Amino acid sequence: MKVSIAYDHAGTRFAEVLKPEIAKAGHELVFLNPDVAFDDYPDAAEVLAIAILEGKAERGILVCGSGAGVSISANKFPGIRAAVCHDTYTAHQGVEHDQMNILCLGERVIGEELARSIVRSFLEAEPSTEERHQRRSRKIDSLENNYFKK
Repeated sequence: MKVSIAYDHAGTRFAEVLKPEIAKAGHELVFLNPDVAFDDYPDAAEVLAIAILEGKAERGILVCGSGAGVSISANKFPGIRAAVCHDTYTAHQGVEHDQMNILCLGERVIGEELARSIVRSFLEAEPSTEERHQRRSRKIDSLENNYFKK
């Protein structure tokens, strides 16, 4: 799977820690950040969301200070399902039940070892094919189609 990571100035340390985790898990890293971290988290979220929407990556990881800013920004793009996850359960459940395609982390909130575990849970998870999860996913799509301006 192609996995991308993007971050702002508050996520640079985690980005360096997490890049090897992506490779260790057997995935291809699609690196999007410029030589210097983005100053503003919406810029990181935009680059990553567009990469997913254009098929350059299948999943992504966004890092900022809290995870909230990148999550809010990424969710402004139709087709993106981004969530802040500061535990392993939410990271895999978000993929399995909610078809989350972007994991958002807060470097100022959790430690490196937990971040590594969360990323592994996110990358190992597969979307559920159970009807109840598919039904809920279709409802999310419907909300997006009804309320996003086209």
